Amino acid sequence: MTTTHLEQEELQPRILSYVKDIPNLCSLAGLACTVTAIYLGILGVYYGAMIGMIWAVAFDWADGLIARRMVGRTGNDRIFGGQLDIVIDIVSYGVTPAILLLSYGNFGPVFLLGAFTILAAAAIRLSYFSTYGLSSDSKYTGLALDNNSIVLVFLFLFDGIFAEVVFSYILYTVCILLAALNVSQIKTPKFSGNPISVYVLASYTMSITGIYAWRLL
Repeated sequence: MTTTHLEQEELQPRILSYVKDIPNLCSLAGLACTVTAIYLGILGVYYGAMIGMIWAVAFDWADGLIARRMVGRTGNDRIFGGQLDIVIDIVSYGVTPAILLLSYGNFGPVFLLGAFTILAAAAIRLSYFSTYGLSSDSKYTGLALDNNSIVLVFLFLFDGIFAEVVFSYILYTVCILLAALNVSQIKTPKFSGNPISVYVLASYTMSITGIYAWRLL
């Protein structure tokens, strides 16, 4: 018996049914951290933005670990989760650094080109990964985008050492270099799948949170 188009639609799960999936909840928690980072970045509360950015990475890594350990997830569950990750990644690792750069540069026109470069590189990088995935030796082609946030969060530890104008151009330079690495042909390991890397990120996240929280106080 042939299944009609109407019957196929009736068999499809509701859109919001995927929200109850724990890995997807982690992804959305990371998105909440990202939105907070964007908001604080626009306000110029950069240390608070750094906390949001590093926790977005932590939740991004956590959703993959949880998904791989869960049993009973269907193929559609995995496809939906993968697509959700990609959409959130463009915001977390493309939009957020672009807005951070614009805000720190007082939204000067020269920083607009840098912001576009960061966002364009992120879009190209994610599109390439969606098409080809990992290389034959299970490595990324180009620097994975989550490394951008890890590097930028570390960079802001030096904020205040340099004059604001000088640091804005240091930030600009680092962002352009990261964008270039994102779309390069270098091979980088998949750190998020390595248990040791996860423990290192957890320690880094807690340390960064403590440092920037103390600076905010």
